[in-house]
Amino acid sequence: MPRVGLAVALLLVSSPLLAAEKQVRPFVAVAFKGSTTYALGEEGASKRHGMLGLGVALVGDIVGIEGDLNWGPRFFEPDSKHLVVKSGVTTATGNVIITLPKRLTEYTLRPYFVAGAGAMHFSIDDVFGVFSPRKTLAGYDIGGGAVGYLSNRTGLAWDVRRFGTLNPTDDPGLTTQPGGKPAAGRVSFWRASMALVVRY
Repeated sequence: MPRVGLAVALLLVSSPLLAAEKQVRPFVAVAFKGSTTYALGEEGASKRHGMLGLGVALVGDIVGIEGDLNWGPRFFEPDSKHLVVKSGVTTATGNVIITLPKRLTEYTLRPYFVAGAGAMHFSIDDVFGVFSPRKTLAGYDIGGGAVGYLSNRTGLAWDVRRFGTLNPTDDPGLTTQPGGKPAAGRVSFWRASMALVVRY
């Protein structure tokens, strides 16, 4: 019986997705309000940074799935003391999309909610080559946006998402918290993006 139930559940989920709208979404984005417990990266992470990425999605009438790949060079730069010489953040997440039925949004923007999990890789190279963490941690993203079509095939999407690490890493000497005490390594930021949407 458990196997039958699982098979039915997979059928119910997969059938709408097989007939779903396929989308490719290259995008440009801005990261803002970033924060980290890594001492060398605190100042740079709080500034705005340009990002590039690519999303691919299968969107049904209400539910969809999405893969999102996002790259932010120089994420922990610049810092006023010029201690960080090279840095970056890359995220890869698999997401669930919840949206309004197409029949209700055929001639207007189609809003959606998105949430998921994956991995965040980040690196910080300091001028002395001493405190240079390179980590890949479990991460999450959550947010929402809207898609509007300019033609039958192409459109634009705008969304805002929160990204963060899920499992902090212990890096003695590299991380701080208020009062100067050691803290677990964490990274988080908001991302606002605009994507070209190609559907087929």
